[in-house]
Amino acid sequence: MKLNTLEELFHQELQDLYSAEKQLVKALPELARAAMNPELAAGFEQHLEETKVHASRLERIAQELGITLGGHQCKAMEGLLAEGADMIHEDGEENVRDAGLIGAAQRVEHYEIAGYGTARALALKLDLTAAAELLGQTLAEEKATDEKLTALAESTVNETAQAASQTD
Repeated sequence: MKLNTLEELFHQELQDLYSAEKQLVKALPELARAAMNPELAAGFEQHLEETKVHASRLERIAQELGITLGGHQCKAMEGLLAEGADMIHEDGEENVRDAGLIGAAQRVEHYEIAGYGTARALALKLDLTAAAELLGQTLAEEKATDEKLTALAESTVNETAQAASQTD
């Protein structure tokens, strides 16, 4: 794809986000199954439902703009999810792995926060108010997910992981 205009860059950003969301929809069930902490597993399941909404928002934006989102593979998300899969398959204390799963999930969230922030800023510059609003909703939800992961890590998961590793 050529990037001669801000519109072309915006289109590319939407394609990247869409690919990332579609990959995440496939990965979240495995993360939920791997989590020992019930709150963490439930959080992954809840985020799966949110992620489906995020993808549908992107589809809505694309439809309104008359563009297609397929045909692009987000390599960054592919790499982040590969690292998450590695964490799932790590041999060792399951509660420690939960702490690692949170770290992997937060890397994904931070990538999405950066992507949605960029896409929203481009939409605003292009006077695509409706698109900017939808992207802003998703951005807020991604930030909230990141905050929930931090709170869960700090309130229980890291403590449980530390206690479990001291008993070995």
